[in-house]
Amino acid sequence: MRITRITAWHVPLTSHQPYYMAAGKTCETVTSVVLRIDTASSLSGWGEVCPIPHYLPAYSRGVVPAVEEMAAALLGQDYDSPEAAMARLDACLPGHVYAKSAIDIALWDVFGTALGVPLYTLLGGRRADDLPLYHSITCIAPEEMARIAGDAHAAGIRQFQVKLGADNDWQADVARLRLVREAVGDGPLVYGDWNCGATRLDAIRTGRAVAGLDIMLEQPCAGLEDCASVKAATGLPMKLDEAAHDAASLLRGRDLDCMDAVALKLSKFGGLSAARRARDLCLHLGARMCVECTWGSDIVTAAALHLAAATPPQAVLNVCDLSGYVSPRLDPAAPVRAGCRIAPPDGQGLGVRPDETVLGDPVAVFDVS
Repeated sequence: MRITRITAWHVPLTSHQPYYMAAGKTCETVTSVVLRIDTASSLSGWGEVCPIPHYLPAYSRGVVPAVEEMAAALLGQDYDSPEAAMARLDACLPGHVYAKSAIDIALWDVFGTALGVPLYTLLGGRRADDLPLYHSITCIAPEEMARIAGDAHAAGIRQFQVKLGADNDWQADVARLRLVREAVGDGPLVYGDWNCGATRLDAIRTGRAVAGLDIMLEQPCAGLEDCASVKAATGLPMKLDEAAHDAASLLRGRDLDCMDAVALKLSKFGGLSAARRARDLCLHLGARMCVECTWGSDIVTAAALHLAAATPPQAVLNVCDLSGYVSPRLDPAAPVRAGCRIAPPDGQGLGVRPDETVLGDPVAVFDVS
């Protein structure tokens, strides 16, 4: 598959409501970078990456310069797999996995389209018709968070991520978890997520205060060792996110016994190729997986759904319909939630095709010279 052109767009995505997290992280309007890779055989593939400010070592305005740096290793070259292309990019530009993620997704889209099959066929074969969703609740007043949880529960959702730490008040975080648990009743999964923004002391105090409520904790501290200490002190299960980003960190999380569940975010690992390898490692380690990405719209949501659908269902904790939290939608025909579940697209490749009138004018075009 010979690559002839790469086109990039910046698309502002606005959350339906401001989305507050610990340590000052906010999603309100965030720039998503959309890429299209064109080939000599007239096939195209779409990719997307949407870094959240202050969240990970990733910057939306850094994607296109990184793509320009890598373009020489892609344009005019003939590749027989996405992995072969990514190996060359790793040699060309070490690191910058978030920028590579959008390229990798687009390459998988091209190859799936060329073969005439949905991506889940190439990622392990379809293992589930649809997938369980979680609903993420912005960190605001505890009573309002409980109302949001109750509304989502009434709509069928049974897994709830409760954002914590936006006001640096551990007692308010206790109230958030208690009131959300009361709003959804016994049974549904409720977990509190600090996005690395808690001290070990505050996380332990919060966890001990809700230890009798069937709560899971998510990434309270930046370091794996601190997360392990919080789990040991509270007796509560732990989900890793930001600190789990490659094979070494997954193995370390297992060794520290703080990885009962883990978020496999495509841009954190570097795209579908690397996330598929991480998925297979997590299957070996026995950690349940949330398969998603940092933020974004229909392209990256579809990519994550394909990987999750090709994963044994018992290993999938949940997925996220990121495109359901923002506007505009890039492809109005892309999948949407149905109650508490969502299905991957069935078309060739990713199965989504953005409306280019929504994308606006490209910010960069790289051609074969």
